[in-house]
Amino acid sequence: MNMVTLGNTGLKVSAISFGGIPIQRSDAANTMAVVDELEKYGINYMDTARGYTVSEEYLGNALKGRREKFILATKSMARSYEAMARDIDISLGNLQTDYIDVYQIHNLPLKDFDQVFGPDGAYRALAEAQAAGKIGHIGATAHSLDALRLLVEEHAHQIETVMFPYNIVEMQGQEVLALAREKGIGTIAMKPMAGGNLDDWNLALRFIAASGVIDVAIPGMGSVEEVQRNAQVDLSAPLTQEELEQCQAIRHELGTRFCRRCGYCAPCTVGIDIPSQFLMANYARRYGLGDWAVSRYQALAHHAGECVGCGACESRCPYELPIREMLRDVAKEFGC
Repeated sequence: MNMVTLGNTGLKVSAISFGGIPIQRSDAANTMAVVDELEKYGINYMDTARGYTVSEEYLGNALKGRREKFILATKSMARSYEAMARDIDISLGNLQTDYIDVYQIHNLPLKDFDQVFGPDGAYRALAEAQAAGKIGHIGATAHSLDALRLLVEEHAHQIETVMFPYNIVEMQGQEVLALAREKGIGTIAMKPMAGGNLDDWNLALRFIAASGVIDVAIPGMGSVEEVQRNAQVDLSAPLTQEELEQCQAIRHELGTRFCRRCGYCAPCTVGIDIPSQFLMANYARRYGLGDWAVSRYQALAHHAGECVGCGACESRCPYELPIREMLRDVAKEFGC
C-alpha cells in the first residue's frame, strides 16, 4: 500500500483509505471482517462521522485491541461550542478510544463560517479538545468551492486538513487544493467514485493519485470485496492516452447534473428516497438493466411522481441540483 504524509500533520497514512459511509448499512460482524481486511492490506486511515448513524459504534467495536494500528478520523455537523464539545465526547465513547487523530467540521457552508469560527463556535471546542489531548488534528469538509477557498485562504492557521469532492468528473477544486498542499494542509478526496456514478474503480483511484493535489482518497468500503478491490490498485501506474480519453468520455456522459448519493437532501416531506430514484434511473439509462431497474423501482415505497414540489430537498443539496426537475424526469422514465 502506498503511504503518504497527510499535509503537515506528520500522520503517515495509506493513499487509498477507508470511507465509512457504507458501514451504516452493514452490521457488527461484517464491520469486523472489513476492518480485518483493512489491517491485512495496511489501509490505516479510517474516516467516519457522527452523522453516519451506527458507523462510529460499529468501528469502535471492531477496533478494540488494535486501535494503535489505525489513524482515526471522524466529523460533526455541530456549529456551536456546546454542540461540538458534546459530539467530541460522544465520538470518543462510540469509538471506544481516548483520542481521535483527526476531528473535522462536517460539510461547512459559507453561511456557517462566522458561527463556527466565532467566540462561541465549534472551532473553539475543537481547539480545547486538541489542547486536552482528546483530538490530534483539526480538519474541515466542504462541498462548495467558495467554502473550500475560504478555508484555505483565510483559515489555514486553524485547519490542518480539508476534505472536498475530487474525481474524474469533479475537478473544480483543483486549483484551491493545490494551494492547500502548498500551505501544508492535508488534502482528502471525498466522493472518489462520484457517489457511485463511476464504475471503473481502478481508473478512478489512479486518476486521483495522478492529479498531484490529493494526499488521500477515501472510497466507501462496506464489504471485504471492496477493500480487496481498492487495496490492489497500482497507484504508480501512469494513465495511458487511451485512459485519459476514457476519462473525457465519462465527463461528457455524466456532465455535472448527477446525484452523488450524499443523502443531505433527506428527509423528503412525502417520504421519497430521492437518491434511490436517481440510482434506479441510472441503472435503466446507463447499464441496459431496464427490466431489472423497473422492478426495483416499483418496489420502492415511494416514487418520483409523488413529489409535491416543495423544494425542501433543493435547499439542502450541497451541489445545488434541480432535484424537482430531475424527479420529474425519473417519473417520465418509469411512468410513475
